[in-house]
Amino acid sequence: MANQEKNSAYVLMHKKGQLALRSSIAVNSLKSCDACPHCCGVNRIQGETGFCRIGARARVASYGPHFGEEQPLVGNFGSGTIFFEGCNLGCVFCQNADISHIDDPGDDAPEAVTKERLAEIMLNLQERGCCNINLVTPSHVVPQILEALEIAAGRGLHLPLVYNSSGYDSIKTLQLLDGIVDIYMPDCKFMTRQAAARYTGAPDYPEVMQAAVLEMHRQVGDLVLDKHGIAVRGLLVRHLVMPGCLQDTEKIVHFLATEISKETYVNIMDQYRPCYRAQEFEEINRSLSRSEYDQAMKLARQAGLHRFDVKDMGRMLKLLLQGR
Repeated sequence: MANQEKNSAYVLMHKKGQLALRSSIAVNSLKSCDACPHCCGVNRIQGETGFCRIGARARVASYGPHFGEEQPLVGNFGSGTIFFEGCNLGCVFCQNADISHIDDPGDDAPEAVTKERLAEIMLNLQERGCCNINLVTPSHVVPQILEALEIAAGRGLHLPLVYNSSGYDSIKTLQLLDGIVDIYMPDCKFMTRQAAARYTGAPDYPEVMQAAVLEMHRQVGDLVLDKHGIAVRGLLVRHLVMPGCLQDTEKIVHFLATEISKETYVNIMDQYRPCYRAQEFEEINRSLSRSEYDQAMKLARQAGLHRFDVKDMGRMLKLLLQGR
């Protein structure tokens, strides 16, 4: 535990009073919201909602130990995931559309949590032995997260903080997280405006994502593992390979290898399947073929990347059967 506390950036920020200051700045931004690149300008403090459809309170769909995350995040007792409702990207193929594309915006839903309750959730995950606090889809609720983190840090939270986002993140917001987030885990989805405009609610996704990943890497560097192979700090990138989109994959791995680092830890994911509104788009209304995935991996290796996430399915099954 002592090693984890040493490596949790926000603990020192809390002791210096900087975490409270950053929280205050972030919450104030909700009065004319610019938490994400959409810059909707709505007053979320008063319950107004913009693209993400989330008001003053973050909404938690579920939380608990997760054993299906990347190997360096799981450990023996799982990654302490908190799944937030709402989203600032709006992918048409979303696999979590039931919680990301919500129909009942605002703060009246039972999933809406106070900052005190969110802090309790973080502390509960620590008590259950999780090796990190994994914030899933956090881009639109950074102010609420910082409020809760200030409370939780004051009550002894010290686990590494994982920022698990779509990559559609505001530089201004990321700068508020400098010295607070230990591990950034963005998903680099598309590198062409054509694909971004067709499949997401953000045509400017490619340039926004690239700037965000550069800022994330500037803050935390390449992924660092402890002696047990558990991530303590750094950048971990996900890329979901899409049917017919290998041109995006090629550009993404080139970007990572040449503008970020050849030491970038990458999870090239083969789990795409048609979900949500994917049936409306004939070209992505199918599963990824094995040959497409193999080609994606070949492109990544040719670009010079070599740190790839490899799932240990036997270990995952053993941990799940043990009830951990």
